[in-house]
Amino acid sequence: MYSKQTFKELTYSIISVAIEVHKHLGPGLLESVYHNCMKHEFYLRDISVASELNVPVIYKGISVRTDLRCDFLVENLIVVDLKATFGIAPIHHAIMHTYMKLLEKPKGIIINFNCTNIFKEGQETVVNEMFRELPER
Repeated sequence: MYSKQTFKELTYSIISVAIEVHKHLGPGLLESVYHNCMKHEFYLRDISVASELNVPVIYKGISVRTDLRCDFLVENLIVVDLKATFGIAPIHHAIMHTYMKLLEKPKGIIINFNCTNIFKEGQETVVNEMFRELPER
């Protein structure tokens, strides 16, 4: 079982990756550009990620074939969804909660590259009831 401290440290690493990419590229590019650069930065830092992971959907006991994908699943613990849009909207939170529920993960991070400062305005953390049940250390 992982602790909240483990998630805190991994969250710091993920946001550091996003800041590094944003520092080199700035705002205004397509989400796919940021995605590929983050994937490379994760590799450089030896952080395990699943990229464009198919999100399984089970409906009334059957697996439903969908094209639902999350941008990254980092260390098989944290869901990361990238944006390059005007801002992080309520629908982005709803999508993240759905990814976390379907993937059975306690924490997610939404990162929006269309900003001047990733740390201050370009990222939001989302947690669910699974996270609240984790031990502190």
